[in-house]
Amino acid sequence: MELKDYLRIARERWLLITVVAVLTVAAAGFYTVSVTPQYQSTARLFVKTPQSADGGELQQGGQFSQQRVKSYATLIKGEEVASRVVEKLGLDETPQDLMERIDTSIELDTVVLSVSVTDPSPERAQELTQTVAEAFAGYVRELETPDGQQEAPVKASIVDRATVSGSPVSPQPARNLGIALLLGLLLGYGLAVLRELMDNRITSQEDITAVSGREVPVLGDIHFERDAVKQPLVRGRSGHDPRVEAFRVLRTNLQFIDAGAANRCYVVTSAVPSEGKSTTAANLAQVIADNGQRVLLVEADLRRPKLAEYLKLEGSVGVTTILLGRVEPEDAIQKVGGTLDLLPSGRIPPNPAELLGSAAMLKLLDRLRLDYDVVLVDAPPLLPVTDAAPLAAATDGAIMVIRHGSTTTDQYASALDRLASVDARLCGAVVTMSPKPRKRRRGYGYGYGYGYGYGYEPETARRARRRSLLGDRASRTDR
Repeated sequence: MELKDYLRIARERWLLITVVAVLTVAAAGFYTVSVTPQYQSTARLFVKTPQSADGGELQQGGQFSQQRVKSYATLIKGEEVASRVVEKLGLDETPQDLMERIDTSIELDTVVLSVSVTDPSPERAQELTQTVAEAFAGYVRELETPDGQQEAPVKASIVDRATVSGSPVSPQPARNLGIALLLGLLLGYGLAVLRELMDNRITSQEDITAVSGREVPVLGDIHFERDAVKQPLVRGRSGHDPRVEAFRVLRTNLQFIDAGAANRCYVVTSAVPSEGKSTTAANLAQVIADNGQRVLLVEADLRRPKLAEYLKLEGSVGVTTILLGRVEPEDAIQKVGGTLDLLPSGRIPPNPAELLGSAAMLKLLDRLRLDYDVVLVDAPPLLPVTDAAPLAAATDGAIMVIRHGSTTTDQYASALDRLASVDARLCGAVVTMSPKPRKRRRGYGYGYGYGYGYGYEPETARRARRRSLLGDRASRTDR
């Protein structure tokens, strides 16, 4: 990935990063509040050797003391000193427990040794530190006194006595929360990058091209609208509605697939259910019919038919009735409006795959093609069942419906394999439920699709719609 990809991840997944950072800070805050405060007291010892007036001996004595201090920093944390402190103060803890709370440090190029002890009580920390310093001074005197002599050549003297600390050394709220915030942001961003790398949902033209291995045209980009759930069809909408314009773009791009060809027949399908294929087929048929062409919408989804329900027509007589030889096609076809007709599915059969792949179905499609300029076949999804593949092979090709952010690259690839296995043609893809252009960072880049996404309508129509909205608000206020 390039730098711009990392910046895009930060913009698109800022919520995940923020949530992780907040949770990390909250965890650090809980730990800071719940942990027992620890106080620390420090004493300083000066290590010296007997000196003569000679300058060379003074220098040698100083170097000797500095070397001794390094050893003393280890000895003062040893078990012997801890045992003497435990015995002297009568502590209810083992020397090993006390050793874990003793810390030492050496000031650079000096013979000064600092010793510190931490404890939940500041007074107890002061007492322990002072006792450790005194015990160690006596221990050094014992170690450094040669046999048969009374004086030790090296002495450790306490120069700064331990004092009571007024503030705890841990926890440190500002430091803990600051570190937690930094770690939370890094962790959140890491999770965002990981999710981006593992996310195989289709969200751009590049995703579609990467799967197909060739430039598959995106014929339409249908933006998500909340009211489309209750009103999925564009019938009755204003001619300048952005959703209507999106399907007009789809209609225009589809005309270039087989430019100049007459009596075209396409299968509208998807990889998996709930991608919006039936709604897309119905709306595409409507806008093509609005252009003056004779259009037939065939409901070939014999498992979960939806078109008759959407168009509020009777669906008990249709494709299955014709294939059983009970009625003629013209008797089952119903008028939707204008130049748009519907051939419902009929009753759901026990063997839909056999019916749709039969010679009678292929013969029916050839007959319907002759009577209409465009025939759109709403077929089942490709992956759950095999119904759509033979239909796509028997027509001019398939229009694949892809739901933005839902259909995965694996599902799309498997659907393409199903089409390739029967030598069916893929005419192009239609992306549904995509974000509005102003919110989307990566697009599908087809023709003029973005231009009308913002609602390009005449000024008079826009003013009339605004007056209508203001009137509705005023009436609600009066009530």
